[in-house]
Amino acid sequence: MKTTENILIIDLEATCWDNRPPRGQESEIIEIGVCIMNAKTGKVSQNEGILIKPQYSKVSPFCTELTTLTQNMLDNEGIMLDDAFDILRAEYDSEELTWASYGNYDLNMLQDQARRFYVDYPLSDDHINVKTLFGEIHPTVRKSVGMQRALNELGFKLDGTHHRGVDDARNIAKILHWCLQNN
Repeated sequence: MKTTENILIIDLEATCWDNRPPRGQESEIIEIGVCIMNAKTGKVSQNEGILIKPQYSKVSPFCTELTTLTQNMLDNEGIMLDDAFDILRAEYDSEELTWASYGNYDLNMLQDQARRFYVDYPLSDDHINVKTLFGEIHPTVRKSVGMQRALNELGFKLDGTHHRGVDDARNIAKILHWCLQNN
């Protein structure tokens, strides 16, 4: 596993529904939660949630209940996906740093959305799947578990609101730092 001194942590939130999406709508990124974690110390910096305006879907009541994000918030505070990718490159050195997410969903979704919207993929090829790494390293958990369960297993408190990218990125950093210290 290649790591840089600082690791970019990303957690996405996307439009979602309690059943199938309405006709013509599909899952789209609505928040890129991001932070930088120092691989040695675990110190987190530059933590933010970049809100994205969905192009083909609306935020459902189910999605708002899960994430606390509303269509109004995204309409007023959200930016276009390509602008968000530009922020990752300019402010987070995203094309150079090793980056991590909890599972492969974020990796796949970012690649899919870059293709779908014809924008350049903003991240390096050096990705750490924290969910898999945790399952490989933890002495008693030998399978993939959710982020909240991983935090509980380590005795860490969930900071902030679960299913908000800005908060989950910080929580993932705690798990990743434990993994790096115990690998």
